[in-house]
Amino acid sequence: MSFLDIAKSRYSVRDYMSKKVEQEKLEKILFAAHVAPTAANLQPVRLIVVQEEEGLKKIGKAANIYEAPLAIIICSEHTKAWTRPFDRKQTVDIDASILTDHMMMQATELGLGSVWICYFKPDVIRQEFRLPDTLEPINILAIGYANGNPADPERHVTQRISFNELVHYEKL
Repeated sequence: MSFLDIAKSRYSVRDYMSKKVEQEKLEKILFAAHVAPTAANLQPVRLIVVQEEEGLKKIGKAANIYEAPLAIIICSEHTKAWTRPFDRKQTVDIDASILTDHMMMQATELGLGSVWICYFKPDVIRQEFRLPDTLEPINILAIGYANGNPADPERHVTQRISFNELVHYEKL
């Protein structure tokens, strides 16, 4: 499957089977994160893999993960992040997003569904997983086998702004 086919096939899954994600597939997903680029290669992202019932319940106090059997909490270390010198912008959210996207696309290629979750209570995640002050939970990626029919890979034709509205050459 080409990258574009994978990207078109990926959709936000909000209903999962109870079937666990195989260790081999999990390792491929995590390796996809490991090879993801970060600003200045500083690698300020840390992942918390949660697949045991107790940990999933902890996440459930902060977010709806739609009964996914696997969740990965993506965190950034501000003390290790690259900072743009002109305006002091840190790239922690960008770095975390790149890793999340790599994992999401790898999960899709492996026949798994996922949903990227930003709607969660970070203070609860911090407390439940005893995160140090230097670590900020950025998002959560829920992963598992989708329960239901997949989204139409051609839906982007009608559900996205037009290509001409998106892309501009040389000026807006």
